[in-house]
Amino acid sequence: MNLNKIFSMIETVHDPIPHFSPTLIYNEGWLLRLVMDWFSRQKSISHPLAFEENAFWFSESLLPSAFSARYRRDPLAESRTHLDGMVGHFTIGDKGKADFALLPSATQLIAIEAKIYSKLSATVKNAGYYDQAARNVACIAEVLKRANRSPETMNSLGFYVLAPKTQIEKGIFRQDLSKESIIKKVERRVQDYKGEYDTWYEKWFRPTIDCIRLGALSWESIIEVIANQDAGAGEMFRDFLGFCLEYNG
Repeated sequence: MNLNKIFSMIETVHDPIPHFSPTLIYNEGWLLRLVMDWFSRQKSISHPLAFEENAFWFSESLLPSAFSARYRRDPLAESRTHLDGMVGHFTIGDKGKADFALLPSATQLIAIEAKIYSKLSATVKNAGYYDQAARNVACIAEVLKRANRSPETMNSLGFYVLAPKTQIEKGIFRQDLSKESIIKKVERRVQDYKGEYDTWYEKWFRPTIDCIRLGALSWESIIEVIANQDAGAGEMFRDFLGFCLEYNG
């Protein structure tokens, strides 16, 4: 299929009266894809998002949950977890077209949530206390379990929120991304199952939370890294972020 028509439509987004909302282009999803693509082409760069050899990136993947339905209308169950971005050694599409599976020989797994002005989700349907950060880390533990890949064998294991500097400086992600908060919420989730997930918690979640790196990275700091390597690319990213902030404000 020839995509030139789509490209030409995108180029009209700055017209006085565009045919669709600029937020369909200028949003955290496309900004993250551009960032992951840039890092994927860099060699020997030191950064939390740096790609290991043969690492891959994917946007909008679905991670399996340890707390999937045990039976129809399970009152505690949750669905697969949607991730804005994944970097590492994995495959996509084992069952569904966006299904994520870690390779048994993987040494890198980085999960990313991208934000402009929104916060991390505070709840899931069947567990009102269980927020997005706790859920994502628990799903990472489940991904490792299904690949039978010990967290201690991973060179790069992380969960990061990418957001504007102003949002990070307000501290809106600090509590959710603390290991203490995540442990407390996953412990409560496990306790709801009255012993059924105790082994999973001790064998997979606890080693994962011990090994994983957590943090919030500002778009501005990432763009600074890019600009130091390629001034032209840095300028392009600054413009794109500026439009994201403008149109999503």
